Amino acid sequence: MATQILMPALSPTMTEGKLAKWLKKEGDTVESGDIIAEIETDKATMEFEAVDEGTIGKILVDEGTEGVAVNQPIAILLEEGEDESAIDKAEAPAGAGGGEAKLEAPQPESPPKPAMEGAAATPAPAESAAPSKPSGGKGGGRIFASPLARRMAKDAGLDLGQIKGTGPKGRIVKADIEKAKAEGVGKAAPAAAPAKGEPVAAAPQAPGAAKAAASATPEQVAMGRPYRLEPNSGMRKTIAKRLSESKQTVPHFYLTVDLEIDELLDLRKRLNAKADGDYKLSVNDLIIKAVAAALKKVPAANATWTDEGILYWEDIDVSVAVATEGGLITPIIKKADQKGLATISNDMKDLAKRARDGKLKPEEYQGGGFSISNLGMYGIREFSAIINPPQGCILAVGSGEQRPIVKDGALTIATMMTCTLSVDHRVVDGAVGAEFLAAFKAIVQDPLSIML
Repeated sequence: MATQILMPALSPTMTEGKLAKWLKKEGDTVESGDIIAEIETDKATMEFEAVDEGTIGKILVDEGTEGVAVNQPIAILLEEGEDESAIDKAEAPAGAGGGEAKLEAPQPESPPKPAMEGAAATPAPAESAAPSKPSGGKGGGRIFASPLARRMAKDAGLDLGQIKGTGPKGRIVKADIEKAKAEGVGKAAPAAAPAKGEPVAAAPQAPGAAKAAASATPEQVAMGRPYRLEPNSGMRKTIAKRLSESKQTVPHFYLTVDLEIDELLDLRKRLNAKADGDYKLSVNDLIIKAVAAALKKVPAANATWTDEGILYWEDIDVSVAVATEGGLITPIIKKADQKGLATISNDMKDLAKRARDGKLKPEEYQGGGFSISNLGMYGIREFSAIINPPQGCILAVGSGEQRPIVKDGALTIATMMTCTLSVDHRVVDGAVGAEFLAAFKAIVQDPLSIML
């Protein structure tokens, strides 16, 4: 029996997404486990796997369509031996004989919901799933045509409404299109030229064209000044929502410490010299390991606030902010305290690359008990980061630079780094935050301890 393929929920909080790309087209056969589409969530582009096998009978939602609601039909799957006549039944609404959605992705289990997480309202289904209507010709009702016939008609510029179908129940099939082309019938009427002085209507745009047009049209003017409008992506909207909630509801306080990092830099240099191409450590890799070691010493800083109580995490999962074209995302180094520097370095490079490519899985960026944001590579000396809800702390890491310091009563030059800890006072008290920074400083300034 033909079945509907539904828009999957690829994360616990997903209510809608963008159908970024179809990897299968109408008429293609599908095996269980095949990747049939790419779905763009608010943070990443994810692959959608088929659960059952069959043939893609009809695509209901075009690629590039945004705001597709979870569980909205996006395509029809035909079983072996079925023809296009089975599509009509599968397209019928639930309760009217339509098939069930065998290809719907399994819904992820929702974790305990911490404070600060809100669910967006479910949007109305996208218009692209509506049945197609004839553009002209006889009838005025719905036109029945095979996917191949529709494609051929579109390529040839034919109006399906003017072509008589000879397939089952009057369906237009391939032979009908070939006959229409040979006989020169069914040509879509050219658009009439506008009368002199009459405004010309804009042609309908393909999905995503509006954004491209906005990006490429800087001639718009407001208050006498030109500007270019870049529509907000789902990712940017999510960042704005969550960080606004963070500043409005989380009582931040800040603790700053200066670290001497000459020994850390020397250790990095010596380890990289012995790497033989297996890894290349960055300062950030060493900072991740030092944070994990400090959290192991001060587990009270590895915590999250909820209305029911404080969650103290057993695992030390460190989120690391990565800048992407669409905005900030925080992939997670899981169980960072149990990993060696080489593993952390290679994992971080892989996660950062896939973050920039929009290929992270939800479990690779959702969660984490503590965040790091490093702007040192941009020459930023120090800054205060906004807490990434629902976490309790985020460490802002500045650049390493040579500064004059007093050491053993004498003035000397050392490479110094300033780090600022942003803390949710509901979860972590000032003394606990200070204890964490003291442990972190001791580890960074005696970096051989992170090798133990």
